Amino acid sequence: MEEFESSTINSRSSSSIQTEAITEFIGKLSPILSEIRGCVEAEEVPALEKAIASLESDYERAREAVDNQTSPAKNIEYLIHNLGRSLGLTLFASHEAPLSNKDKVEVLCREMMNVRFESCSWEFANEAEETEFETEDETGEDTGEKTEEIVEETRDLTVDEAILELKYGREEGFKNALFVLDGFLKNGMISSEMILDEDVVRILCSRLASCKGTDRLIIIRMLRCIAQHNHHHKQHSVQEKMKDLELLSVLVKSLAREAEEQKVAVGLLLSLCDEDAGVSRRIGRIQGSIVMLVAISNVDDEEASHNARMLLNIMSTNTQHALHMAEAGYFKPLIKYLKQGSEMSKVLMASAVSRLELTDQNKAALGEQGAIEPLVSMFKEGNLEAKLSALNALESISNLKSNIQRVIDSGMVASLLQLLFSVTSVLMTLREPASAILAKVAQSETILVKHDVAQQMLSLLNLSSPIIQTHLLQALNNIASHPTASTVRKKMKENGAIPLLLPLVTERDARIRKGALKLIHALSKDIQELTLELDQSHIHTIANIVLTTKSDCEKTAALGILANLPIKENRVTEILKQTNILPFLASTTTSTPSSIMLSESIASFLVRFTNPNDKRLQHYAAEHGIFPLLIKLLTSTSECAKSKAALSLAQLSQNTINMTKSRKLKWLCVPPSSDSFCKVHDRYCTIKGTLCLVKAGAITPLVQILQGGDRGADEAVLGCLSTLLGDEIWESGCRHLVEKSVVHPIIRVAGCGSFKAQEKAFWMLERIFRVESHREEYGESAENVLIEVAQNGDPMLAPTVAKVLAQLQLLQPQSSYF
Repeated sequence: MEEFESSTINSRSSSSIQTEAITEFIGKLSPILSEIRGCVEAEEVPALEKAIASLESDYERAREAVDNQTSPAKNIEYLIHNLGRSLGLTLFASHEAPLSNKDKVEVLCREMMNVRFESCSWEFANEAEETEFETEDETGEDTGEKTEEIVEETRDLTVDEAILELKYGREEGFKNALFVLDGFLKNGMISSEMILDEDVVRILCSRLASCKGTDRLIIIRMLRCIAQHNHHHKQHSVQEKMKDLELLSVLVKSLAREAEEQKVAVGLLLSLCDEDAGVSRRIGRIQGSIVMLVAISNVDDEEASHNARMLLNIMSTNTQHALHMAEAGYFKPLIKYLKQGSEMSKVLMASAVSRLELTDQNKAALGEQGAIEPLVSMFKEGNLEAKLSALNALESISNLKSNIQRVIDSGMVASLLQLLFSVTSVLMTLREPASAILAKVAQSETILVKHDVAQQMLSLLNLSSPIIQTHLLQALNNIASHPTASTVRKKMKENGAIPLLLPLVTERDARIRKGALKLIHALSKDIQELTLELDQSHIHTIANIVLTTKSDCEKTAALGILANLPIKENRVTEILKQTNILPFLASTTTSTPSSIMLSESIASFLVRFTNPNDKRLQHYAAEHGIFPLLIKLLTSTSECAKSKAALSLAQLSQNTINMTKSRKLKWLCVPPSSDSFCKVHDRYCTIKGTLCLVKAGAITPLVQILQGGDRGADEAVLGCLSTLLGDEIWESGCRHLVEKSVVHPIIRVAGCGSFKAQEKAFWMLERIFRVESHREEYGESAENVLIEVAQNGDPMLAPTVAKVLAQLQLLQPQSSYF
């Protein structure tokens, strides 16, 4: 049989072409119809009898159209379509009949259903409603009535017709047939035999990849319906057709689409996986499947998330899938293996935890879902491989506060220390991860309850490898840095911690050197007689670290140690002058140090060189650039650094009045510059000569601190500014501070600062308000603050507040308030 060449016939030929087309189809159909009649006893197959009757009816109608040369082209197209549909229905009904050349019959069926004359549309139902055919055939029958019959058949497809349309029809009819078949499936009107025999699943699956939007959603829903609700004995065969890897890949792509399609696709995949491990393995091998399922397991849609979790649970019977789930942040299967798996699977999962790049959220999830307890059990009870993998896993997740507490609560700290003291060679490989865990666990203040932990770690320092030493020093630093650890620090010092640590500050290993310096710095805060622990050589060694190291951390610790040396120890000061640290800091710190802790150490160290009782030392400091360095520190983000810098500036400023020279000099070799005259001190001032705050440009950054939002440095800043309000210079000092807009910031501190800061603020306001013009300008702004503090403030501030209130005439001088 020759294949009909095209589904589209050019209407530019004469109308006889349409007649020739239907004549050719009739000619091809005639022997097929004879064969069908001959090979099957129709009365024994009612469905086939009905199908043949329908085919014969359409066959006769087509022959009549051939005889009727005036039939419209559109009507002929409808007749050909109906012939194809009837032939397809006959094929359905004769699936058990010994009909030869079924493949060729299917080709002919497809050709007839897809025939199209130019300018005609496949969606002929709508067009047919707009066009009435009034032509009568030779027998006088109205062909318009026949057209209405065809339209009605197209609108109300039967199950067989819908399947036929999906199987052989054009794209234009696919959507309609899809909706029809979907409705039959929902109503349970399609049998298992029909689904299997007519290859419905294969048809739907083949169409799925090329469909878009709604059509794709309907197909997935139909496949899910078939998979879920088909309870016939042939169900297994039907579902097997859906388990092809290509279809599974298409369904996995649907997991990344809109929510409804996600939900239906997950449901279908779950149905296919039920009691079939092979399908879950195939799904797991599809790239991105597990990641998308994990994402869906967290969506708000209860059905979708539940089905995704169920599917993940089924897939997790494969350990590799469980590992991929962990990589995607889904840890329940991994934790289940840790608790209930074989020894090998436990080791595999623990190793994965140590290998994965976990976020803090992931680590928290592992702790909350119960990973730590089985890992601790593995360490305590497992073989060497289990112990090592458990320790590495615990190390990976033990830097989180909540997990640290779980490790401590598990009683593991004692076991870790016991392991570190062990000399058994087979356990030596476990000591490094054990010490690393201790370093992280020591971040919790709970460990301070175990008073002997720090002492045990100290005793291990000289008995350990460099890596373990590094971890032990980190642990000891974590313990010593706790605000409530003063008792522990004192006990460590009494047990000889500093002499034990001093040799380590010269270690070549930077990590050990840094750890030792940090710990000595932490311990030196509680030692009043630190010079008993550090001799001259030690001071030189630590000072040399400041001068040579490129590590801010080492420099911070070393300067912190030197800053904690007693300021009154002149011998120490001379040693430090010999090392030239001050000139080094002034020359190298070209901007405010980026490290907050380094800023604090530098500022604390400089306080020694501004001792108000040693003017020679202050001049030495000024000569070597301490003023610019202190002013830079005033812009630090650290409140402590700003406070220490302000304190040093205050100590320098205290001696300015005694260092200034009288303006009325009897003779000068070189007349002083007018720029050097200071209106505050009413003298000729210089930075290096008289240590003048005004000439150093310190007033503006000090005022900016008061204008800022942080209150930690207020006391020191006000203490520094108050040196300009001494008895000899208070009027000029007040005038200068008013010019620098400092009064309003002082009033604000008076209302909300600490007690010491308030005390200094009210003292300064009392001096400022001695001047009538200042009272007039700022008195009203201060009234509310003064009254509030007088009524509700600290009673010890009352005398100073009362003086200011009296100046503003808000309180009588003889008031009982005094």
